[in-house]
Amino acid sequence: MNAATGKPRLVVLVGPTGAGKTAMAVDLAGRWHGEIVSADSMQVYRGMDIGTAKPSPEICRSVPHHLIDVVDPDEPFDASSYLVLAREAVDRLHAERKAVFVVGGTGLYIRALLGGLIHGPGADEALRRALKDEMNRFGKEHLHEKLRLRDAGAAARIHPHDGIRIIRALEVLELTGRSIVAHQEGHRFQERPYEVLKIGLLPERGKLQARIAARTDAMIAAGFVDEVRRLLAKGYDGSLKPMQSLGYRHILAHLAGKMDLDGAIEGIKRDTVRYAKRQMTWFAADPEILWIAPEDTEAAAGRIAPFLAGSR
Repeated sequence: MNAATGKPRLVVLVGPTGAGKTAMAVDLAGRWHGEIVSADSMQVYRGMDIGTAKPSPEICRSVPHHLIDVVDPDEPFDASSYLVLAREAVDRLHAERKAVFVVGGTGLYIRALLGGLIHGPGADEALRRALKDEMNRFGKEHLHEKLRLRDAGAAARIHPHDGIRIIRALEVLELTGRSIVAHQEGHRFQERPYEVLKIGLLPERGKLQARIAARTDAMIAAGFVDEVRRLLAKGYDGSLKPMQSLGYRHILAHLAGKMDLDGAIEGIKRDTVRYAKRQMTWFAADPEILWIAPEDTEAAAGRIAPFLAGSR
């Protein structure tokens, strides 16, 4: 705790998928007898274990994890849901005088936890469906160009392949007549409930691609295909948002006979690399992140020790 402000201190470990965040976080949290608050938008779903690279039960017993397995795949969950549950977890751990490590690659969830959310309009499901249909017919680049013509400022901040954010920007513009940038500038994510040390893992591109390929092969060997079969058998429709996420949609396509298993595996590897690039684009915009190599745990520990002791 910071004696001057009384704010909880959070160590936030970020980076692209496959960079090794879990392994480093478990090592570091164990050193300070801390606990981990996950910031992963897919690990919240029960039954989706292999394809989301959840930490094993053994790991979770050695270092407790929070915000994992909190909803079923057919239950709604978004950044506002995460914000409520994550802050509850942080407050509880702080009261127990535990060191708190926030770990994950979902940038929006981390930004929500640390700075709050903008008070924009709620989702308009009919409008959102229409925009998704347009994107499916004509592509993400088409929808991004549509945004650029109507809201150049928002388009400049959103990657042309980030369909979710493109749709949200168009939705906000349609519902309010104002750019989502204006809403964000008004809010500026200026809630500051915590003292924060941000550490990012920056792997070499070739090594990250190799790690992603190896992890994908390991997921298949561990029974990823059977995991998707079990989810379908439980009645979870393939059109559900989490079932259309990275990896799961590829296996669903294979099970539907649209591609062979080798094609699905290659698709997972390719799209995971693309997703990792988008994650790095998001985190690169944050000047507060201290970037280190994934294998340099001691560099992270050297920054964490004085931070948790109360000085930077």
